[in-house]
Amino acid sequence: MSISLHHLPREGEMENVHLAVEEDDIYSGYNDYNPTFDSEELENDVGFQQAVRTSHGRRPPMTARFPGTAIGARPLASSFGSRIPMASSMGRPMTGAVQDGAARPMTAVRAAGYTSSLTRGSNFDPLGQSRGPAPPLEAKNEDTPEEKIKILEKKVNDLIEESCMAQSIGALQLALEKAKEAGRKERALVRQREQSGNAEHINLDLTYSVLLNLANQYANNEMYPEALNSYQVIVKNKMFSNAGRLKVNMANIYVKQKNYPKAIKFYRMALDQISNAHKEMRIKIMQNIGVVFVRMGQYSDAITSFEHIMSESPNIKTGFNLILCYYAIGDRERMKKAFQKLISVPLGIDDEDKYIPSNDDASSNMVIEAIKNDKLHQMERDLKVLAEKFIMTSAKLIAPAIETSFATGFDWCVDMVKSSQYVELANDLEINKAITYLRQKDFNQIEAVETLKTFEKKDSRVKSAAATNLSFLYFLEKDYDQADRYADLAMNADRYNPAALINKGNTVFVKQDYEKAAEFYKEALRNDSSCTEALYNLGLTYKRLNRLEEALDCFLKLHAILRNSAQVMYQLANLYELLEDPQQAIEWLMQVISVTPTDPRALAKLGELHDGEGDKSQAFQYYYESFRYFPSNIDVIEWLGAYYIETQFCEKAIQYFERATLIQPTQVKWQLMVASCYRRSGNYQKALETYKDIHRKFPENVECLRFLVRLCTDMGLKEVQEYATKLKKVEKMKEIREQRVKSGREGSARGRREGREGSAGSAAGVSTPVLTSPKKASIMDSGHSSNSTKGERLSAKMRSLPGSNEPYEASSPKEIDASYVDPLGPQMERPKTGAKRRVEDDDFADEELGDDLLPE
Repeated sequence: MSISLHHLPREGEMENVHLAVEEDDIYSGYNDYNPTFDSEELENDVGFQQAVRTSHGRRPPMTARFPGTAIGARPLASSFGSRIPMASSMGRPMTGAVQDGAARPMTAVRAAGYTSSLTRGSNFDPLGQSRGPAPPLEAKNEDTPEEKIKILEKKVNDLIEESCMAQSIGALQLALEKAKEAGRKERALVRQREQSGNAEHINLDLTYSVLLNLANQYANNEMYPEALNSYQVIVKNKMFSNAGRLKVNMANIYVKQKNYPKAIKFYRMALDQISNAHKEMRIKIMQNIGVVFVRMGQYSDAITSFEHIMSESPNIKTGFNLILCYYAIGDRERMKKAFQKLISVPLGIDDEDKYIPSNDDASSNMVIEAIKNDKLHQMERDLKVLAEKFIMTSAKLIAPAIETSFATGFDWCVDMVKSSQYVELANDLEINKAITYLRQKDFNQIEAVETLKTFEKKDSRVKSAAATNLSFLYFLEKDYDQADRYADLAMNADRYNPAALINKGNTVFVKQDYEKAAEFYKEALRNDSSCTEALYNLGLTYKRLNRLEEALDCFLKLHAILRNSAQVMYQLANLYELLEDPQQAIEWLMQVISVTPTDPRALAKLGELHDGEGDKSQAFQYYYESFRYFPSNIDVIEWLGAYYIETQFCEKAIQYFERATLIQPTQVKWQLMVASCYRRSGNYQKALETYKDIHRKFPENVECLRFLVRLCTDMGLKEVQEYATKLKKVEKMKEIREQRVKSGREGSARGRREGREGSAGSAAGVSTPVLTSPKKASIMDSGHSSNSTKGERLSAKMRSLPGSNEPYEASSPKEIDASYVDPLGPQMERPKTGAKRRVEDDDFADEELGDDLLPE
């Protein structure tokens, strides 16, 4: 490194240091001396110390001649031991120094990272990280009245918010408690403001919010007097602006209390306090007024309100209500006008074509896909469905009233709808017309069928609906070929129509092709998993196929959907009985009678199951209840009579057998049972009279004559010889008849043997099977017995009672077989049909237990 040597200035020359002048070369002598290299005498540097004291570390402009500061008088020590000025090794001129006596301003006030407190040995810390974290903020003093008021206001607002949140999730009691607590704290806040002298700064908005929320929560909890009091506090306070609107809420409460005159009064008061600028709110209040007038039966006043709304701002609900009022007063012409207004109400929704994507624009297709199922489109669909429902209901209501016949009225409604924006409803109305034909008392079925047949050439949706209804009608008539034809037509028009598939399955079911029927029911379930008719019929099909576990699974699934269906619960009970689980069967039957406690056949079935379990007393209770509700069931009557005979209460058994005599007067056995009960109870005179009466009605009855002979003998009566002679004659005639029957059977058997012997060497012929009419094929469960089986059971039960040749006095108690027929009867097993349900109740379902013809 080269060092330039210069002559040091004399001591007197430091006094002549002055500021830089423009004409001087301010950068001369730049490389001569760099005072930064000398920091030993900073404490003695007067200019440096003055800069530290006056400008907090920012060095003031230097006034120095060469070498620059007061330290310029001190030579820089060199390696040679002498102090000499040192030039920069890089050749860069020194800032802040002057040369040849020229003064200049400083070019930098403060170097990067430089501080006035920098001492020898300290670290470089430009960000001041060594000083540690900043001191904590000064804590607020919460003891001041202002802070207490702010904290209390925040608590009140939090309580109001918590109350509203609790009400939104259904916790009404919690919401009320939070509202009450908010009211208490708000009153404490007002008192605190008054004590602090800030009463004029009361937060009216907070008070209004507290009172309104409290009133709403009282109303939600049906505490109407308290809610009305809270609303009155708000309404009467003149400091609350627009509080008069809350009279609408008060009127709503009076409506819930059925205080309709007062509700009208408050609705009108609210209407007076709302300006015409709030048109929508005024319309809603007038609509409420009209509805209240309807409830009061003042249809003329209601019509006035509804007509004003339809002239100012028409909407679907008001138009429907107006039609109802005109229908109530029987004004035909105004009904027609109101219907025309209803179908002309603009819905304000976009056309469905808007949501059909185009193939050319990918970005617009993405937008359409995003909005196709959003909440706005769902709201539009719901509004359209509601409008269609009101129009269909109105047409069905006024069609019979606006013309001389309902057919003419329907035709007028159809014409009006065809010329409106709801043109697609015209076909539904015509199908409704056919359904109405069927629901009329005169049952003009031909017109209904003809009306439905007109849809065979329409579009697929309408054709499928009409064909489904036709298939249902023919199925009810047991014309299964036509039912099958129209079921096929409905399926071809719409393969995804579950009702059509159910009807098709039903026609196959009655032909006893259960496997194929099950396939149709399964396909209907694949198209509509919530189709209960298909699931019910599939369970019946599995039951016929003796696949009891699969049938049980079907009915358990159905029970999860239809929790209170007595038919489903009965089928479950019947399946458990077939699976030999009587306890489960009893449990399900108990659920059946919990839904239909007066069903006599379910009660009788319970009695049968308890009897099979050996619980006679419980069986008697259920059989007796069944008899009370339906005293004409022969099986129940027979079991009760046999029970009293078995328990030695023959007098009580008489009334049951007498009722059986009234039900089946041609059956001699019931009259013989009555006479035998009289004899067993010791009333021989009454028994003799009964036997004589039986003999007059059935003179050839051997058992009656035997008992007459026995009674006359025991009582020593003269008629004994007469009855004995008659008995012998009857017995002889009986023997002759039996011999004839026996000889006839032997002759026919001998003829058959001879025929077989004669045809032994001939060729075998083709036998012709016996054909059964399909109309006689009944859809019954395999567990149900036929009439012949029922007759055999009755005969078996009668044989279990004391016979005619052994008097009751000498007879021992025998086991009474009280059998039972399926409580729901054969009709319970008929599959449910899938007739297409139209707008509302266009089906032919019967609510009785056991009727299974429930359309979809």
